[in-house]
Amino acid sequence: MSSTDAPAAGPDLAAGIPESDVPEGTMLAGQVGGDAVLLARSSGEFFAIGSSCTHYSGPLAEGILAGDTVRCPWHHACFILRTGEAVRAPALAPVACWAVERSGGKVYVRGQIKGAAAESRAAKAPAASLPGRVVIVGGGAAGFAAAEMLRRERFEGSIVMLSEDDAPPVDRPNLSKDYLAGNAPEDWVPLRPPQFYSDQAIELKLGSKVAAIDSKARNVTLAGGSTVPFDRLLLATGAEANHLVFPGSRAANVYTLRSLADCRAIIARASGAKRAVVIGASFIGLEVAAALRARSIEVHVVAPEAHPMERILGAQLGNFVRTLHEEHGVHFHLEDTVASVEGTRAKLKSGASLDADLVVMGVGVRPRTQLAEAAGLALDRGVLVDAYLQTSAPGIYAAGDIARWPDARTGDAIRVEHWVVAERQGQTAARNMLGRKERFDAVPFFWSQHYDVPINYVGHAERWDRIDVDGDVEARDCTVRYWRGERLLAVASIYRDVESLRAELAMELETPAA
Repeated sequence: MSSTDAPAAGPDLAAGIPESDVPEGTMLAGQVGGDAVLLARSSGEFFAIGSSCTHYSGPLAEGILAGDTVRCPWHHACFILRTGEAVRAPALAPVACWAVERSGGKVYVRGQIKGAAAESRAAKAPAASLPGRVVIVGGGAAGFAAAEMLRRERFEGSIVMLSEDDAPPVDRPNLSKDYLAGNAPEDWVPLRPPQFYSDQAIELKLGSKVAAIDSKARNVTLAGGSTVPFDRLLLATGAEANHLVFPGSRAANVYTLRSLADCRAIIARASGAKRAVVIGASFIGLEVAAALRARSIEVHVVAPEAHPMERILGAQLGNFVRTLHEEHGVHFHLEDTVASVEGTRAKLKSGASLDADLVVMGVGVRPRTQLAEAAGLALDRGVLVDAYLQTSAPGIYAAGDIARWPDARTGDAIRVEHWVVAERQGQTAARNMLGRKERFDAVPFFWSQHYDVPINYVGHAERWDRIDVDGDVEARDCTVRYWRGERLLAVASIYRDVESLRAELAMELETPAA
């Protein structure tokens, strides 16, 4: 989507407005020649950029200013005010940038500045020693973001991207949301069109299974026996969906959801289905339930926990999500499990039996660390990396679902399975492969969509001893804070986008743990 998707509204900024209409530290949505433009005032200067986020067209004027940047209220993308460059995923493309003039107490937005973001990149000094060959193992969020950032950083060496998938990198969050629900066309799903890879000289090898990594010889061996040499390597193998084992668990009508192929298969089955069983009350499981309800399929959710998503959100917010789904016709069978699938019947451990034209397992994922283990890299419930995302082997980096990194805020080593985290790690790893020495200190963020209700979550809380709720969960207007002792670990929110952004910024500015 372009940064000008939003309809132009507000004052004509080309005609000029009083400077006092935009006080220091504020923003104003306006228009220039039919284009929607955001006018911002920061540190005494005025800036004009496209007003819609290039990720999902979120309204930047409803976000926050942070230093010389603006942050999107929907999914926390970040853009530099002076150039329009997207400096934080999930947005990857820049917004447009306009010239600004001040005269007689008024501010005027003039012509668009072409290529402002690219020019700012070109002005950066190159690293002292650049690799000639970068190999990326994995075709998901981290791998794609790394390849894109390498070219954005003016890296001119070879980039080989090895993906086991049969499709180019896709917008995976959409697979359990709008695309699965039938509300988004498939051409929204690829992160970039096919020509992007040839245009950027990124050698994307689909259907390529890596058999081994030799950290000393500096090459990757493919399943067919061929080798690919590297100077720097990024392991971005991601995670694979857990698949429960029980009688009938491999039947033709039982699915997991991880890839575009998985999603296509579920959609094909759903076209003639009347009833579905979703195993697991995770974010993915419940997003699948919502998507199938959008297709008018009767949905039953079976899960062992007493409250959906209690481990991540706590009982109160988990129960709200359950009620929300029940209002849309979803049936829950909690503290129960599927014992078997026989034809189009799912039998539960409790003795109940459910009609199931299709069954979808949403029971979490596990990191794909086999290659790293065989290569002798240090592991601890993931691939251990330092603050720069480098593994125990020099020149080999890891990012995304497999990486366990030192969290600057808590001092703990953490591994997070979030799309935005994977993209941001891919970007940081790319810059570090070029010698930038940039610490990965981004605060984890994810969002989940249930019908018309978004849940934003910043931080990381594997365990907590106190939950504070500000607002009314049932009224869909709340901020939920998760504490361990006196340290705020994470913040979840519903329809409080600015509070979510401010919580993220506050966590970034917090004094690191000793």
